[in-house]
Order: sequence, then C-alpha cells, then structure tokens
Amino acid sequence: MKTEEILSEIKRLPVKKRIYVIEKAIHSIREQEEKEQMSKAVDSLYFDYKNDKELNAFTDIDFEDFYETK
Repeated sequence: MKTEEILSEIKRLPVKKRIYVIEKAIHSIREQEEKEQMSKAVDSLYFDYKNDKELNAFTDIDFEDFYETK
C-alpha cells in the first residue's frame, strides 16, 4: 500500500480512530528510536567494558549466593 492510499484510508476513519492510529504510530517510532539509541550506546561502550576491569569488577560476584541478614 502506498503512503497516499494509507493517508486516504486514515482520513475516512472517525476522529477517535484517527487519533488512535496516530498515537500508535508515534509510540512505534519512539520505541524504535529508543532501541536504536540503546544499540548505539552498547556499541560505543562495549570496548570499554571489555577491557577496563574497574568497570566490570562487580560482575565477578554475580553468581555467588547472596544472603540477606535480618
């Protein structure tokens, strides 16, 4: 379906449904942007975390049992 056809179909919807479609589209765009930003952040920090032992020092204890004192 072409963009013009999609817009034409949306124009035929009642106002409440048009707003719903727009909100869903905006939500989808924001989700995609957040994923892309997160991916860029991971890529930019991967080398640092891979090579700098101070940044991941606490990962050594990730699999140790933890007991809360009462």
